[in-house]
Amino acid sequence: MKKSMDDAEINLSVILPVATNTHQVEKINSSAAELNENFSDAGIFSFGCIHPDFTNFRAELSRVKNRGLKGIKIHPVYQDINLDDVKFLRIFDRAAELDLIVVTHAGLDIGFPNVVRCSPQMIRHVVDEIGNFKFVAAHMGGWKNWREVLELLGDTKIFIDTSFSTGEIVPRKDTVWNSDDLKLLDAAQFMTFVKIFGADRILFGTDSPWSSAKTSIDFIKNLPLDDADKEKIFGLNAKKLLEV
Repeated sequence: MKKSMDDAEINLSVILPVATNTHQVEKINSSAAELNENFSDAGIFSFGCIHPDFTNFRAELSRVKNRGLKGIKIHPVYQDINLDDVKFLRIFDRAAELDLIVVTHAGLDIGFPNVVRCSPQMIRHVVDEIGNFKFVAAHMGGWKNWREVLELLGDTKIFIDTSFSTGEIVPRKDTVWNSDDLKLLDAAQFMTFVKIFGADRILFGTDSPWSSAKTSIDFIKNLPLDDADKEKIFGLNAKKLLEV
């Protein structure tokens, strides 16, 4: 990761681990805290995680906070529960109490065709139930659900990130997706997101190692945005959210 950061001139990266079962949660969070203690000087630090079936989630989220982790990552598809299920809602409510950031995979997942566990409609339901909290919907608010994102989430206060949403995907020979299905956002479509969400609510992300950091950076650099807005997307928004 450090080499890829140096190659792309990135000075701060956030690792977002996912627990795919309850037995991983405490171990991942302990390892994340240890990583932060050892690699913060290198500009690398980790979030924690939680699983919706983890029984003692309130205490574990307190431990995440007390160990100095800034937030948690969830992945409704990998964890096989809808984002607006009560199991997640109670986690979000506790995270909001602790002022923890919550990052979620949003929209489709390239590895799970036709499976949506975090739709724009579900995100809207979460916001309506929990209210405003530090909530980031990855992949521009919902991978391949972008029309609904623009329609349903523009008036919220959630953040969206750019990970795996721009540039091109080269289909594998064994993929069930066709080339049109794998088209990502072009410059004009991205600028529509800037218009609806504002540059203040867009975070730069790569989804490394699945996509290239440098290619993602070049896409933003070539947009018809002023330098101030590019700086917000590239890092100022994240620094404010992370309080670093």
